[in-house]
Amino acid sequence: MFELRNLALLTAVLGVAVLATAFGFQHLGGLDPCVLCVYQRWPWVAVIALGLLTYLVGGSIGRGLVVLTILALLVGAGIAGFHVGVELHWWAGTAECGGQSSAEMSVEALKQLLLATPVTRCDEVAWSLGGISMAGYNGIVSMAATLVLAIALTASKGRARR
Repeated sequence: MFELRNLALLTAVLGVAVLATAFGFQHLGGLDPCVLCVYQRWPWVAVIALGLLTYLVGGSIGRGLVVLTILALLVGAGIAGFHVGVELHWWAGTAECGGQSSAEMSVEALKQLLLATPVTRCDEVAWSLGGISMAGYNGIVSMAATLVLAIALTASKGRARR
């Protein structure tokens, strides 16, 4: 079985892979992210930082950092789940999901803003595989990593008591 700090390092590597994939779809595939897609990236940034820090410090502090990593993954899974719900039209997205506007703008200024601003809607699936969107895959990967880290954390706690 993996040592907890090595598993944290692997989780950081997973975070790099997830972000590289997202940026690849954006910059190489031409799929502009919606605001919820961007929000889903931030927990992975935290996972990378926490995973590297856990690897470096280890010990009881490392165990606490793994708990924070699990929380970051759960936040990411929650955002992904919310996004999937928006894609499936189960509920409305955030105010930012449909573009930007301002009540204090003139009609002409608003028109120019709308014409100049590319809008990527949160409720439209830009890419899917097997009927699962990128947000869906992000949620699956986040929950799988959460489960693996939680099991490893629990197992390491049992080994520490022996």
